Amino acid sequence: MIGAVIIEIDDASDPSLDPYLRLKDVHLRRLIEPARGLFMAESAEVIKRALDAGIEPISVLMSAKWVAPLAQLIDGLDPAVPIFVGPDSLLEQLTGFHMHRGAIAAMHRPALPSLNAVVAPASRLVIIEDLVDHTNLGAIFRAAAGLGVDGVLVTPHSADPLYRRSVRVSMGTVFQVPWTRIEPWPGALATLRQLGFTIAAMALSEGATSLDAYCRQLPERLALLVGAEGDGLSARALEQADIVLRIDMSNGVDSLNVAAAAAVAFWATRQ
Repeated sequence: MIGAVIIEIDDASDPSLDPYLRLKDVHLRRLIEPARGLFMAESAEVIKRALDAGIEPISVLMSAKWVAPLAQLIDGLDPAVPIFVGPDSLLEQLTGFHMHRGAIAAMHRPALPSLNAVVAPASRLVIIEDLVDHTNLGAIFRAAAGLGVDGVLVTPHSADPLYRRSVRVSMGTVFQVPWTRIEPWPGALATLRQLGFTIAAMALSEGATSLDAYCRQLPERLALLVGAEGDGLSARALEQADIVLRIDMSNGVDSLNVAAAAAVAFWATRQ
């Protein structure tokens, strides 16, 4: 840990710790973090994935007992990055939860790429419409990364993929899969169609085509469209789709959780 700036803390009111304050307050954090140009990466694995993606840390917070186990992570940081270390009780008072994942880092929020930058090299995309559940959002990113989806497009009213829980559930894969916001919505779907994408909506609409049947002859460029829990896809989005797909179910179960349904679709449409 040569060169590491380890700062022992004993006061949760220290202004330098403000990025870590009240991390459990979702409504507050979703306003504060983008406004300050930062996001939080929780756990050593997630922090490492962010660093590997070239994202710059602002500072790191960890319990004193994790300094030795995370020595390799600390050694990989720029020596100018402060590492705040304190007792568990103080960290819990500061963040609002018990930090059992070792460390959490405040990191600079990367600029979103343009829609064209994400779409141009892609043959398979997922579009996420108005999904506000951070856990499901992170799970979709993880499935997209693991099952070879080329890019993720998120509508303006969807949750922030860089919110702490989304990043954690994605296991940091949100830094590996190219993504951006797609707008205007749903008008931008016309742009994807002009670029040769077939828009395939996942919904329980009457007359929907079986995913199994559709996968027998897939288009060269495919954009899978998934919606929020409960309400599903909006009528406007469904109107813009080229085809509506369903996953055939058994035992009286009508549908899957959106993240599970997305993973099934990703697996079925891989080529």
